[in-house]
Amino acid sequence: MAAFVAPEGFTTRPTLEGTFGMSASTHWIASGVSQSVLERGGNAFDAATAAAFVLHVVEPHLNGPAGDMTGLFATAEEPDRPVVMMGQGSAPAGATIEHYTSLGLELVPGAGALAAAVPAAVDAWLLLLQEHGTWELADVLDFAITYAEDGHPVLGRTAGQIAAVEDLFTEHWPTSAALWMPEGRVPQPGELIRNPEYAQVLRELVGAGGADGTREDRIAAAREEWRTGRVARLTAEFIRTAHRHSDGGDYAGVMTEADFAGSSARFEDAATIEFRGHTIAKVGVWSQGPVLLEALRILDGFDDERLDPSTEIGAHTIIEALKLAMADRDVHFGDNDLDLADLLNDEYIDERRALIGDSASTEFRPGRPGGREGRVPPLVTAEQFAARFGGDTTAAGGGEPTVPGASGGASSVATSFAGGSGHMFANTDAEPGADGSGAVRGDTCHIDVVDRWGNMISATPSGGWLQSSPAIPGLGFCLGTRLQMTWLDEGSGQPLTPGRRPRTTLSPTLVLKDGRPVIALGTPGGDQQDQWQLLLVLRLLVGGYEPQQAIDAPALHTTAMAGSFWPRTWTPGGVVVEDRLGEGVLAGLEARGHVVTRAGDWALGRLSAVTRDPATGLMTAGANPRGAQGYAAGR
Repeated sequence: MAAFVAPEGFTTRPTLEGTFGMSASTHWIASGVSQSVLERGGNAFDAATAAAFVLHVVEPHLNGPAGDMTGLFATAEEPDRPVVMMGQGSAPAGATIEHYTSLGLELVPGAGALAAAVPAAVDAWLLLLQEHGTWELADVLDFAITYAEDGHPVLGRTAGQIAAVEDLFTEHWPTSAALWMPEGRVPQPGELIRNPEYAQVLRELVGAGGADGTREDRIAAAREEWRTGRVARLTAEFIRTAHRHSDGGDYAGVMTEADFAGSSARFEDAATIEFRGHTIAKVGVWSQGPVLLEALRILDGFDDERLDPSTEIGAHTIIEALKLAMADRDVHFGDNDLDLADLLNDEYIDERRALIGDSASTEFRPGRPGGREGRVPPLVTAEQFAARFGGDTTAAGGGEPTVPGASGGASSVATSFAGGSGHMFANTDAEPGADGSGAVRGDTCHIDVVDRWGNMISATPSGGWLQSSPAIPGLGFCLGTRLQMTWLDEGSGQPLTPGRRPRTTLSPTLVLKDGRPVIALGTPGGDQQDQWQLLLVLRLLVGGYEPQQAIDAPALHTTAMAGSFWPRTWTPGGVVVEDRLGEGVLAGLEARGHVVTRAGDWALGRLSAVTRDPATGLMTAGANPRGAQGYAAGR
């Protein structure tokens, strides 16, 4: 029974319904490819893998082969066991605090090879295909190879991202200019662009397996080629030369062939809680995933009326719960010894819930789960950062990372304010920021798939954006920047440590009921991923919304945490909202002391979801309409 009252007429599209299979992603081509695989007899894991490699090609401003990914899946054979795909690489052996501080750095840069963890996304997808797929690697990669070789229509946002960093490419990253501006100009939206170098990388992965052995043997050979072959060699050779980073300095990278060879994706058990008759599965405490679990546990103690994000009391309660969970994230989460049971037990959750009052908190309030002590990270506002380093960082704590534009460096930090919405300025003449730097945000992709047998997967690829670091000649992609989530401080909760995974923001979700997967969902958005997903989960499980209704509904998030991305600022009491929440709700939040920033009617949240009812086989799907890029497909 629905506990929330949904506004009339706000759904932009129908919720798709069917019984054969459903796919939803951040790009219509990826959704179409995924559905094509299902139509040709592949399972959800074949489909998701094919779509993931296509996303490398069609959304290069949002992810790349040398980035990261986390995923959650459940198989038809073991439906009661949600499994984590661990595609988050660790810090290279040379990525030490001593080395970075010797360069004069106070933070890990937000762009450049020093920010790169060892790439693990490709290996994770190949591991999934090897263990749970049914298709040959050549067939899975054929879609991506075709789009890379023959071309695909470039998105307006991709072209805008290239335009925003055009000067950076031409002045400092000539290999990126050669790849993304091959005719010496920014491509026009809709123009066909190609990446034959990446197509060749994929062909080499297919060729590594030869024609002998089993399907699994051929995929294992491809994994070995990725870790020890040409990709590792060319990457290590290229980044030995110093290049521009986001702080304005020129440094060489530290990743080696040995780092590549020693990295391997793996499967892990998911972290779970029970909420309103459902099991919520997330990636473990080395990610930000348990933010959603802790927030749900806190909110589970309130009546339904306080869980509706579209009301003043609901929005207030949700924001305050998120502040508490995010503070615990910033102090305690990471690739460390935090015991999830201490974070989620009844006594600790009751303590956290009791901190929520009628007014907005402007304090940073981490707890002590299991008596665990933690170091509070530097809490620097955008104004404080700008006063020290110069530039306009008013939105830096609320979204994905910035990269330098025309002049580069900390002195030219500028962020288009979209609260992580993915809106980007097309060129440096279109309000790039107070100093005209043209700095822009990176972001992330997402894909959800369910098949007719009951296999279900939710995955969030990211990193390795075209604006992350210089393109590597011969490969058609660049390294990622996930190490910017670590601190150059041994006493912090997430110190830069060789061999340790950075605390990623990549955070898909799987929902089970009675031991079977029923919902796969997720979103891009960095620090906002679990915040926007919380709204979706509440609207689906408590409010009774249909998936597309819940995705379309007005979104909000807090910026009252230490931002995960350079320059890592925070906004005490900060809340970013879509105006569609209504004047009454927004005025009520401000009266409670929230520092409200209005982002526009359709600016926040890029959610997608697929569902399946195990009893009837009925499936549904919905995708984000914001930006006119995400789509669902199915029948």
